[in-house]
Amino acid sequence: MKTLFKFLPILLGFFVLTSCGNLEKNVEDKLNSITDKALKLDSIVNKELDKINSLDSIINLETEKVKVLDSLVNKSSSKVDSIVNGKIEKINKILN
Repeated sequence: MKTLFKFLPILLGFFVLTSCGNLEKNVEDKLNSITDKALKLDSIVNKELDKINSLDSIINLETEKVKVLDSLVNKSSSKVDSIVNGKIEKINKILN
């Protein structure tokens, strides 16, 4: 009986160490799994951000094209207005 009490702490210590080792492995496996998922999610987010940046660049280019076209339309309408006003003045001189 005395030998059982001598070996009992050793046996308990062995079981505790074994179960802690298993627990540590399980925790490490879970952490590795979470890390892998985080890396995959980070990769997906980066790809989507690249798409957004590409679209933003396209929008900026198209905005510049619209500004150029708007400027051309304004210049053309000014020329047309000038021509029409000149013709109206000539007509008014003829009629008066």
